[in-house]
Amino acid sequence: MNRFPPLPPSPCSMTIVSADSGKSGAARTLACALALSIVLYAPLSHAGPPMATGTGGAVATISEQASRSALAILNQGGNAVDAAVAAAATLGVTDPFSCGIGGGGFMVIYLAKDKRVITIDHRESAPAAFSPTAFQENGREIDFGSAVASGISVGVPGTVRGWHDALERYGSMSFKQVLAPAIGVASKGFKVSETMNRMIAQNERKFQQFTSTSALYLKDGKALPVGTLLRNPDMAKAYRAIAAQGQKAFYQGPMARAMVAAVRTPPLAPGVKVRAGSMTMADLANYEARIRQPVRSTYRGYELYGMPLPSSGGVTIGEALNILEGYDLKAMPRATAEHLYLEASRLSFADRNAYLGDPEYVDAPVAGLLSKEYAARRRQSISLEHSGGKAVAGDPYPYQNDVSVPIRPQPARLLAENAHTTHLTVSDKDGNVVAYTFTIESWGGSGITVPGYGFLLNNELTDFDFSGPHPNVPEAGKRPRSSMAPTIAFKNGKPAFTIGSPGGSTIITTVLQTIVNHVDFGMPMEQALNAPRISSRNGAVTDIEPGFAGSAQALALEKFGHKWGGRGGEIGAANALVFNADGTVTAVSEAKRHGVGTALVQKRGH
Repeated sequence: MNRFPPLPPSPCSMTIVSADSGKSGAARTLACALALSIVLYAPLSHAGPPMATGTGGAVATISEQASRSALAILNQGGNAVDAAVAAAATLGVTDPFSCGIGGGGFMVIYLAKDKRVITIDHRESAPAAFSPTAFQENGREIDFGSAVASGISVGVPGTVRGWHDALERYGSMSFKQVLAPAIGVASKGFKVSETMNRMIAQNERKFQQFTSTSALYLKDGKALPVGTLLRNPDMAKAYRAIAAQGQKAFYQGPMARAMVAAVRTPPLAPGVKVRAGSMTMADLANYEARIRQPVRSTYRGYELYGMPLPSSGGVTIGEALNILEGYDLKAMPRATAEHLYLEASRLSFADRNAYLGDPEYVDAPVAGLLSKEYAARRRQSISLEHSGGKAVAGDPYPYQNDVSVPIRPQPARLLAENAHTTHLTVSDKDGNVVAYTFTIESWGGSGITVPGYGFLLNNELTDFDFSGPHPNVPEAGKRPRSSMAPTIAFKNGKPAFTIGSPGGSTIITTVLQTIVNHVDFGMPMEQALNAPRISSRNGAVTDIEPGFAGSAQALALEKFGHKWGGRGGEIGAANALVFNADGTVTAVSEAKRHGVGTALVQKRGH
């Protein structure tokens, strides 16, 4: 049953697009935009976990406006790809500190008619002038915090190119149509929530450094108060330019020049100094997204499709599940099963940190890491009685058909990786499915808002290792390794569920733990997604959420030697779809993390 009130009728949703109508004209787009401006702001009441079951299309995001944007596009006859771009564009307005056109991401798409899965890698890339020592000074790594809030941290944004390729190849609508809802939100504004106010407050110091950002998100140097109507006409201007001219409006011309200027000479407050970047107009004009084959793995009768490199999410989750598959978790005490989840995660992270990087620069042993035989070998190092502590990387090369003589890397430390991203998922009436994670990296990215265009630039290049040798060191044109893990699971050749999350390197453990909760422990997805999260990433301690320490679950795991730590904040903000046996679909979002998410379906079930 849908836990949210139905959308009011829209003239857009009642319009039938004929086969020869092509991409709708300006008049219809304007009419729909006006109608959507009514639809998008209808309040929602929350009763329990955000969850909706029904038929037709479905969407789950962390933003009410974004979910409604997607549903409105579905109601106009758009497909899942069209709706995903509409939701993402709206998230760029309502959640500008975690995502937007100044960043990049990874999209996993299931094409129902063709029965195939493809992925679109539009991860940011390093400028052509970047070098392996870009984050070093006098032979030492520069301070991570100062690297974040700077022009040097900004990668060449890939989001707009990714949206363009998704729409051109697999969508049915134009930029003008799918950006209309977001333009409406940016123009009319929305009220600052407690979550947004808290994010701004946490970043006041960073935002104060840049005049364009403080003018938009601060008042007298402090975070905008809760309830403030926040309009962003400059972002609406940026979206209108893209709607009218396509991706060229972003990668060439005035908007591109404004980005390059903001990176090379950041708009600084008086007395502030930050490192400048090296991005050029050529870097923007030369940016390309990549259509890549997904990572495929299997687990207890499911086929899992996720992102390949340069995202480490699909490989790391696949390896951890392969390790866990050797145990009958259902038959074990819950504490033992959760202990094994933590140990499998620890081992797969040791391999991730040692081997994975941009596949155009690094020949990573992916086949070996995903080998069932390699998982069996790694499983031998796990004790059922106690934690093994920090693990060293294994040797996957003998487990793949590779006659080269690879260099075995040195163990790598776990780097700081910002946890601020967003994930959304959409399906349509024809069975197409999109799982999409995109980001600008830290909360507020680099802190630099592009003057005149209202969007924040990423700090994605801080995802590189600052020194080497290592597969993930900076290089010109290289894409930094990511942990994003949008995932679509199949059973008997049909979609079974999707899952994805923000959270930096905790994305991997959030997706992994949710899959174990759902598949092994039999939890309904809303329980699996909202359960307390514990994240072992091969560090000295396991990260936990507030309230976990001292619980019966924590005390049981402490008997295995597990130790708790981390910053004590929320881990992830996941969204999921479940495709039910009766043909209905259930959308599920967070009940409390990052505020409250939103789950909607086109037609409610009974």
